[in-house]
Parts: sequence; structure tokens; C-alpha cells
Amino acid sequence: MTDTTVLRQRAPEQRPEPAPSRRKGLAAGLLRTARPRQWVKNVLVVAAPAAAGELFAPNVLTRLALVFVLFTACAAAVYLVNDARDAEADRAHPVKRHRPVAAGQVPVPVAYAVGGVLGVCAPLVAAWLCPPAVAALLTAYLAMQLAYCVSLKHVLVVDLAVVTTGFLMRAMIGGLALGIPLSRWFLITTGFGALFMVSAKRYSEAVQMAGKAGATRALLTEYTTGYLRFVWQLAAGVAVLGYCLWAMEEGGVPHTSVLPWRQLSMVAFILAVLRYAVFADRGTAGEPEDVVLRDRALALIGVVWVAMYGLAVANW
Repeated sequence: MTDTTVLRQRAPEQRPEPAPSRRKGLAAGLLRTARPRQWVKNVLVVAAPAAAGELFAPNVLTRLALVFVLFTACAAAVYLVNDARDAEADRAHPVKRHRPVAAGQVPVPVAYAVGGVLGVCAPLVAAWLCPPAVAALLTAYLAMQLAYCVSLKHVLVVDLAVVTTGFLMRAMIGGLALGIPLSRWFLITTGFGALFMVSAKRYSEAVQMAGKAGATRALLTEYTTGYLRFVWQLAAGVAVLGYCLWAMEEGGVPHTSVLPWRQLSMVAFILAVLRYAVFADRGTAGEPEDVVLRDRALALIGVVWVAMYGLAVANW
């Protein structure tokens, strides 16, 4: 066998990786950066219509699906910009260094570009297909979250307020899209419930990163664990109080249901808060969706609460 024949046989092994594979890897990296697992947060867009008993009215689900997609696009834009800005810091984090942008799977300029396109297109589509209030809220969400990425996440207490407001906006936008009035108790319970989960997450991060290098949240070195514990305990208490007052207030309205489901739902709501507080107290309350989806007891309590709430709305 000649040397030329050997070279011809080895040539296929030296071919570069095909371009489509690289594009597929980039697309997968962009999808991961958009945090698909956190899209469950955007299910909050159905909260206001569900609370008002309008969830299954004609065309409601179609409009809510559109709002869900638009809010998801805005959230993905924020994640892309945030990861592009934090790429260097994330590389020093034991977990976040595996994120596509920090790991180099998604180039920083590409993350900025895709995030910018999503951030511009989502409000424009909302302005075309939804009431003006929806486009205004999405624009406000983007402005607030981008300001958070740039500077507000370095401001004590304000960082907690911004992240909490993001959850509250998710819960509000469904009502705005359908013209449903938002009750004070709905806003209080949702707002402080979100603050409870956000501060519990910060507390868990502070506990886990104590004495370790590479914390990507600079404020974790300024917050004390005692203060963060106080915040999540305060928020949990106000959320429970707001929900109970709302449920008892509605109890004065005549109903023909078999049982007072709205009042009984307080039990499930309180149990859910207490169960979540177990993980907060241990310092293991990371992403809210992870806590809910991984703990079967908490998920079961949530299903029971949804069932009771649905029965109350249906007046069954």
C-alpha cells in the first residue's frame, strides 16, 4: 500500500465539523439561555382571569396564550442580555459557569443581538394585537429588568423590589389583556407571595455561598442572612394575611356551593406557605419552580389549592 493511499484513507477523519452542527449547537445554547424551565413562571398570566372566573370564556385562552408567548419573549430577552453582561462573573461561579454564554457556546455579541430583537419585537406585536396597556406593561417590564441588569441589582432592597415586581407584572398582564379589574387583595397576596419566594431564594444563596469565592450577586456580601430571613418571614405573613382577608371577605357573599370552598382554600394556601418555608429555612429554596416541581408534597398541596379555588369560582 502506498503513502498516497494511506493519506486518502485518513482524509475523512480530518474533515472539520459541518456548519449545520455548529448552528444546531448555537440554537440549543440560545434556547438554554432563554431558561425554558423558568417559563413556568409566566403561567401567572392566567392568575387574574382565573381569580375572576373568566378563564374559560370564549377566546380567553387564545388571548392568554398570546400574552404568555409575548411575556416569555420579553423574559428571554432579559436572560440573554443578563448572561451576556455577567459572562465573566458567571465563569467564576461553580454552577453558572456552565451557562451557554459563560461556557462559550453562545458568543456574547450573539446573545446581545438575539435579546435585542426579542425585546423590540414583543412590545411591537403586543401593540398590534393586544390592548395598549399590555404593550405598556411589557415595555415597562423590559425597561425595569434591563435597568436591573445594568445597575439596580447592586442597590440594596431595590433589587428585591424589582424582581418581585416582575412576578407581579406577570400576574397583572392577563387581567389587563382581558379588561378584568384587579382587586386589592389579589395584588397584595401576589406581591407579597412573590417577595416571599424571591427573598427566600436570596437567603438560600447567601447561606450556600457563605465563605466561598465566586458569588455572582455582589449584594449577597452586604445582606446578612438574618435580614433576608426577616424579609421572607415578613412577606410570608403578609401574603397569608392578605389571602385570608380576601377569602373571608368573599364569605359574606351568598353562595349555593356544597361547601365554603373559598374559605377552605385558606388551609391549603397556608400549608403551601409553611411547606415552602421549610426549604427557605434550610437554605435550599433556589428557583421557585424547582422547589415546587421537585417536592411532591408541595406539588400535591398546590393541586388541592387549585381544586378548591376552582370549585369556589365555579360555585359548585
